[in-house]
Amino acid sequence: MADAKVIPFGEGGGRRPRGRSAGRGGHERQPGADRPPLRPVPEPGQEPGFGGAAGADSAGGPGDGNHGSGGAGAPGGTQEPGDPAGRPGWEERLASGLAFLRRRVTGEYEVDDFGYDEELTEQVLMSLIRPVYEKYFRVEVKGVENIPAEGGALVVANHSGTLPLDGLMMQVAVHDHHPAGRHLRLLAADLVFMLPVVNELARKAGHTLACTEDAAELLGRGEVVGVMPEGFKGLGKPFGERYKLQRFGRGGFVSTALRTGVPIVPCSIVGAEEIYPMLGNAKTLARLLGIPYFPLTPTFPWLGPLGAVPLPTKWTIQFGAPIATDGHPPEAAEDPMLMFNLTDQVREQIQHTLYKLLVQRRSVFF
Repeated sequence: MADAKVIPFGEGGGRRPRGRSAGRGGHERQPGADRPPLRPVPEPGQEPGFGGAAGADSAGGPGDGNHGSGGAGAPGGTQEPGDPAGRPGWEERLASGLAFLRRRVTGEYEVDDFGYDEELTEQVLMSLIRPVYEKYFRVEVKGVENIPAEGGALVVANHSGTLPLDGLMMQVAVHDHHPAGRHLRLLAADLVFMLPVVNELARKAGHTLACTEDAAELLGRGEVVGVMPEGFKGLGKPFGERYKLQRFGRGGFVSTALRTGVPIVPCSIVGAEEIYPMLGNAKTLARLLGIPYFPLTPTFPWLGPLGAVPLPTKWTIQFGAPIATDGHPPEAAEDPMLMFNLTDQVREQIQHTLYKLLVQRRSVFF
């Protein structure tokens, strides 16, 4: 199977490609050129992605941007070709699937130099994650319109849940609910890119290493970048400390936002803390395995692989009002006091929203 053409960033080829090597059949884009979307932003009643989400449409609840679960049209949610909802029939889906497979075999698709494969993400990866998002965690999204419709933006969120499912759910939330259909490029820890299979999938989904250089380049290109500054401290914190934000590092994300002049969008995620209640940490075993922590939950490792199934909690993801950074001069990125103040402002806004959402929540599971 041929590889895709690697599309470099920047003028004159940009940095050395991080993705797969160039192969035949790819199509190169000029840096900065506008690229038409692989699919239009779905209209209410349409299913995004390859084959659509199982039994769900993309229409949200009134006024809150929530992803709906009902379908208009034929009884039982099934739609025929040419129906008013506009969903593709099985013949169109089959033709689209065959065309997709042909492009994968011939290499007629594109990846950028971070390894991001937009077509695979749109038509396969999102369709695999979406049922978990819609049916299992039943994610409710608020304030997604606070992410700019164009240009760079840095989304900063709390991190929790033992396994980083919160990042994936946030990625689906932005992709499916933003009016402009924007894609979130997540910054991930180096451990992600050391794991076989996970490394390849993360690259293809648009994730990249959590470092200043990569973040600045993506933001400079007008991408929406997601970062979770708590890192493993937030992801692996005990259940007794749930929804209490850990330290936000040294404010590197604020420095990057100041240098690129993009707004910072705080994001608060409720529901992830309870999917794997971490009651203990086998530190000796974690050191032997070379991982930050080895979680002990009510079900793992006692039930074996079955213990790795997350609890079906009800999630809410809220994007707060953006914090502008373009009013500061470029040298402001070197001002430690300004970075500390902005970091604290972002952290306090996320923490306050978490408390507010927790008060409003009726139940962990409903």
